[in-house]
Amino acid sequence: MEINMYVDRYKNVRLNLFKWRYELSFVYKIVLALGLACLTGLLAQIRFYIPGTPVPLTGQVFGVILAGVLLGTWGGISQILYLGIGAVGVPWFAGLGGGLAYLVATPTLGYLLGFIIAAFFIGFIVDRYLKSRKFLSMTLLMLFTTFVLIYVPGLIYYYFWFGSSLGLIELLTMCVLPFIAVDIVKAVLAAGIATTITPKTSYGREVDS
Repeated sequence: MEINMYVDRYKNVRLNLFKWRYELSFVYKIVLALGLACLTGLLAQIRFYIPGTPVPLTGQVFGVILAGVLLGTWGGISQILYLGIGAVGVPWFAGLGGGLAYLVATPTLGYLLGFIIAAFFIGFIVDRYLKSRKFLSMTLLMLFTTFVLIYVPGLIYYYFWFGSSLGLIELLTMCVLPFIAVDIVKAVLAAGIATTITPKTSYGREVDS
């Protein structure tokens, strides 16, 4: 009985939190977007390399996912801020990189652009559809976001950054295959977190409420 009381209290808290976020003014939404941009920058410093690939594993994707889940479509704004503020010199890209010269010199800019698309898309779906907040739907959303919205821009930019000298098989071997298992695990974990923190009742303009 007491457990049910705490569960109900938690459900009310998360619903009120998302209602509060949904109804915030423009200025406060910018502040929250900046906060998630900072979180993405912090998570970018968690990185390590898999032998045979120049693309690092980082914690950035969790920042991108949280931005979309917590801020709705404003999650995309948070990633625009992350990219833009980093471009003007704040050293919060992976490895404490920053500045326009860093972006020009890195082959991973495509992934950073994909972060904007991914956060916006996650936010749109989660805000718009109640069914997306179930674990299976959320897992499929995270997998699609990772392997399509982030990987595809990353691979396209990587291909042209190397002057089209890489073949498709070589590109996939360097930039996709080593990460598949890890990214599936990350997607499932992210889906579990997102399912836990999102309300299962309407707080905005859901089309299936």
